[in-house]
Amino acid sequence: MNTILWIAQVLLAIVFVNSGVNKSTLSEQKLVAKGQTGVAGYSAPVIKFIGVSELAGTVGIIVPWWLQIAPVLTPITAVCFAAIMLLAAPIHYRRREPQNVAINSVIFLLSVFVAWGRFASLCNV
Repeated sequence: MNTILWIAQVLLAIVFVNSGVNKSTLSEQKLVAKGQTGVAGYSAPVIKFIGVSELAGTVGIIVPWWLQIAPVLTPITAVCFAAIMLLAAPIHYRRREPQNVAINSVIFLLSVFVAWGRFASLCNV
């Protein structure tokens, strides 16, 4: 189970580092052109804040559990990723983007799985 959780954590880190770098460095127009349509209509500072938050999350999903320094931060990060997906999915739904809603749903489920698995591991220690 630990290996599966690590795979899920790495997948989440890859997804959010990509999204975070893009949102931190690209304009709204370039993001929309790349398929990150959920940012359309938001101000540049809000988009940058989301990007930096996603980058911080990529550290939180891996490093605390790996180093066993405040490991509770890893499942908390997974809960935050799930919350981001809960906020993103309705935006894409209203824009009639079923593929993005499906991607949000998969990332949500992966995040919930990591949160559940890592919280359970903490309780069994």
